[in-house]
Amino acid sequence: MALHRACRAACGVRPFLRGLAGVSGGPEAEPVPQNAKALVFSGIQPTGIPHLGNYLGALESWVQLQEQFSRVLYSIVDLHSVTIPQDPSTLRQSVLDMTACLLACGIDPEKSILFQQSEVSEHAELAWILGCLTSIPRVRHLPQWKVKSQTQKSEGSVGLFTYPVLQCADILLYKSTHVPVGDDQVTHMELAQETARIFNKKYGDFFPVPKAILSATKKVKSLRDPTVKMSKSDPQKLATVTITDSPEEIMLKFRKAVTDCTSAVTYDPEGRPGVSNLISVHAAVLRLTPEEVVAQNVGLDTEHYKRVVSEAVIETLSPIRDEIVRLKADPGYLRTVLDRGAEKAKELAGPVYQEVRRLVGFR
Repeated sequence: MALHRACRAACGVRPFLRGLAGVSGGPEAEPVPQNAKALVFSGIQPTGIPHLGNYLGALESWVQLQEQFSRVLYSIVDLHSVTIPQDPSTLRQSVLDMTACLLACGIDPEKSILFQQSEVSEHAELAWILGCLTSIPRVRHLPQWKVKSQTQKSEGSVGLFTYPVLQCADILLYKSTHVPVGDDQVTHMELAQETARIFNKKYGDFFPVPKAILSATKKVKSLRDPTVKMSKSDPQKLATVTITDSPEEIMLKFRKAVTDCTSAVTYDPEGRPGVSNLISVHAAVLRLTPEEVVAQNVGLDTEHYKRVVSEAVIETLSPIRDEIVRLKADPGYLRTVLDRGAEKAKELAGPVYQEVRRLVGFR
């Protein structure tokens, strides 16, 4: 563990850009409290290496949250990943790869519980009970179902349809009070809040209604199409920077990034989305505002500025990439981290689920 803490310092994992704050207009949200009773839960699918947007938009905030809360659970949600076809051997390796990525980015198993979702059977069992309290129209209206089912060659599986209910179970199983979410998960967070209320109305006040922690970080856009978010599934290889990219790959991707015909470095997200995306990335890795970054780069043309940005990103990601390589060479250690995390998660989940069983009438 000492080596892991040393790596966190070497990786330059610093507090989340501009902190975390509740955002009005979405699900119930509030500033992060210093509350011993509070519990944070979040999950990530083991599907592909995280990209730069994941790191700046989510993983850095996860690291900060484990410093602010005494009870934090992070789950590699492999049950969610099988809503689309998966090769078993690839999935096994992907779970370990994601574990290495999270540890290298600064998740500390001494400060948070990191575990594999499928190792805690109560997730699926609670999902069944909650599914029996959730109407089909409520799930059908979620925008993610419409989008994901349209991308499938078939009509989509029952699991794909009901996975938002499993998300509710993930959160409520630990009586979570706070959940860090991105903009694309706001509607699912609202479902979790509604589900807690429905259960409480029927069986008594049991689940806390979880609060959303919404990140104030700028979204990282595709380097090839700055009008859309950076994505692991983007078919354009030059569009996405992953946290395991080599310095040469990062340099190439930024050199090929779409900008415009104006050479000056100015921040105008509407009028100059390509250059503004570079500035946003640069500001995020330096922990500065876009305006401060622009002031530092007066006189540079966009060609030279791309190199400046790529060098800053390389400086941030290279230590993380090196640590991922080191961790992946020791799968036994990664498995031990997950097994110990699952044991701790089950210690929390077991009593909650047993009480749910009693309330529902199973015992």
